[in-house]
Amino acid sequence: MNALKDTATVNEDDANLLVLIIDTNPLIWTKSAKSLSLKEALRHLLVFINAHLALKHDNEVAVIASHIGVSKFLYPIPNPSRLSENTDQAVDSNLYQRFKVVNDQVISNMKDLFEDVSTLNSYPDKASSMIAGALSMALCYTNRIMRADEIGHIKPRILIISISPDSPYQYISIMNCIFSAQKLGIPIDVCKVHSEETVFLKQAAHLTGGRYLKLQIPQGFLQFLMITFLPDRFTRNYQCLPGEEKVDFSASCFCHKKMIDIGYVCSVCLSSILFV
Repeated sequence: MNALKDTATVNEDDANLLVLIIDTNPLIWTKSAKSLSLKEALRHLLVFINAHLALKHDNEVAVIASHIGVSKFLYPIPNPSRLSENTDQAVDSNLYQRFKVVNDQVISNMKDLFEDVSTLNSYPDKASSMIAGALSMALCYTNRIMRADEIGHIKPRILIISISPDSPYQYISIMNCIFSAQKLGIPIDVCKVHSEETVFLKQAAHLTGGRYLKLQIPQGFLQFLMITFLPDRFTRNYQCLPGEEKVDFSASCFCHKKMIDIGYVCSVCLSSILFV
């Protein structure tokens, strides 16, 4: 049963936890800079985050960067005191203070992430980002929040801003995350910004009851975020969006890490093997 269609478990007064995963692969963002640069996308995403926080006073947000070879929390951070030493903490009367805290932490940690080039030199697969690691961190964080919420008032969801192509080497880890999210009742939304369709993340959105959007007009990034991904889980029961395209359930073989349509399956461990 699709958890998002069950109005008995999702109420209008529920608080919403949004875990935003941003694919920050600099090599792919450079290719899409003419239509939508990372700087422009981040500016739109901060407006989207502020809108999510403004919907309800008890809404929460977490932001994770999926970079080349590493995944990192941009907000909240374990040691906010370190950030306060390097950022301007002056109160802006024209800006809600909570918006300023989130914006400053995300921007500051994003700068630190791009200044650290150690992972760029050590990680061999530079065409993809650590989306599996970011998903694992998101699930661990949401599970901790859900366990602390004894009355079940907080309803979490995950939104992935994807720009990198699929990495067959992360197939097993991503599928494990998908099944974990499905078991916890956490929908995974995906916004594909650039390059070809991502098979794995499309499966994630389909299996967890989330939404998948291939951005056709990069200049309308913010508008698509607001219309498609801003509504909470309760409101989505009353929305009528265009139906999904056919989902490709192709798997990755365990031997060569290639996408396959036909292959052998081990009857013991259920691993898929390339059909030659």
